[in-house]
Amino acid sequence: MFEKLTLLPLSNFIRNKSIQNFLFLAIIQSSNVLISIISMPLLIQSIGVDQFGLVNLALSVIILLNILVGFGYNLSAPREVAVNQQNKEALSHLVSNVFSGKAMLAAIATLLILIGVFGLNLFQEYQLILVFSSLLLFSEATLPLWFFQGMEKMKLVSIANIFSKLLFLMGIVLFIHSPEQSQWVNFMLGFFGLSINLMLLFYIHAFMGIKFYRPEFSAIYRSLKENILLFFSNLASHISINGGLIILSFFSAAETLGMYSLAERVVMVLRLFPALIIQAIFPNASKLLKEDRPAFFRFLKNVYLRVLLAGILISAGAHFTAPWIIRVLSRSDLAESVLYLKILAAVPFLACLNVGNVTLLLVADLKELLFKASWMMCLYMIVVSAILTSYLGGLGLCIGIISTEIIVFLICLTLLYRHKKDLVRGFYT
Repeated sequence: MFEKLTLLPLSNFIRNKSIQNFLFLAIIQSSNVLISIISMPLLIQSIGVDQFGLVNLALSVIILLNILVGFGYNLSAPREVAVNQQNKEALSHLVSNVFSGKAMLAAIATLLILIGVFGLNLFQEYQLILVFSSLLLFSEATLPLWFFQGMEKMKLVSIANIFSKLLFLMGIVLFIHSPEQSQWVNFMLGFFGLSINLMLLFYIHAFMGIKFYRPEFSAIYRSLKENILLFFSNLASHISINGGLIILSFFSAAETLGMYSLAERVVMVLRLFPALIIQAIFPNASKLLKEDRPAFFRFLKNVYLRVLLAGILISAGAHFTAPWIIRVLSRSDLAESVLYLKILAAVPFLACLNVGNVTLLLVADLKELLFKASWMMCLYMIVVSAILTSYLGGLGLCIGIISTEIIVFLICLTLLYRHKKDLVRGFYT
């Protein structure tokens, strides 16, 4: 594929809307990662390691609830928008119902937080931080990324995303100077995100001719019913990958949470590599599977070997430079964070192992198998990580996370072999 791309005129390559969508999505992801990395040393210096851990713990709870707010719309809605690109009336009803549905889900998620904090007295160490963080739920509900993705006009939303993150960074510098102000960190992230999203909604209405109607509850209910499988798959995957900090909070002090979250952030950034590879090769792989199976297997094997090589280099680099990375991000020598990062450095390579299996599941449209694999991985991660963390603390959680990456590879391979032996044999032999 890469050889063919080099033969295309550069201008035609750049004008391809699918390529533009991918590039702008990559820009959004990269800017989020960059701002996150820049903000880490600023926050640690301003609010301290323990409050930094609590802020990240609250953010982990919010991100988990954002899966509820998204409810699979981020996967299903772009397709609906793309189908109705030229039909303003249909788009208007779709946009109105999706935003209304997500706003209702954000309100429900906020209510759950309030009940947990004030009714059940949960989240005791970071109750105020979590309540202020709930604004992020409405920022997620109003994010029109799915609309611009379906319209294949990603430039504006990518610029808006970068601008909101820069405002957040400026807010940290100007307003966050002591541990007592830690509750405002996630609040500012939500406030600036919501403000920019509302401006984008105004643009959609005023300049793109999209009207906002009253919500059609029957249509919202129907869409929620159709998206429920996507929601549970996303939920399971998210818990498996990002739920470690929440598990650790039940067994460790705030300072340990801060040490672990610093290492975890670095690893989660590196773990994006295999996910981006799957997104990049998925369209061409799907086409080859239908048109020329031998060519498909050759293509996927070639990509897979290169991904494994890159994964080894990424993991080895993170392991050996762990002291330097932690020192740069925290501006201090945090031996515990260094230890966690050295262990978790294996995660990017282990995640790369499953690139072939996940690609096979996607191109063969095996959504039910992917759903099963996601929940089997989730259950394993929760049980094993909880047990190991209760005995070994952060070290046990690191071991649990690493073992989960190995187990999910075996789960996907087993499910594929049981249901699609021809794909497994074609790829691995």
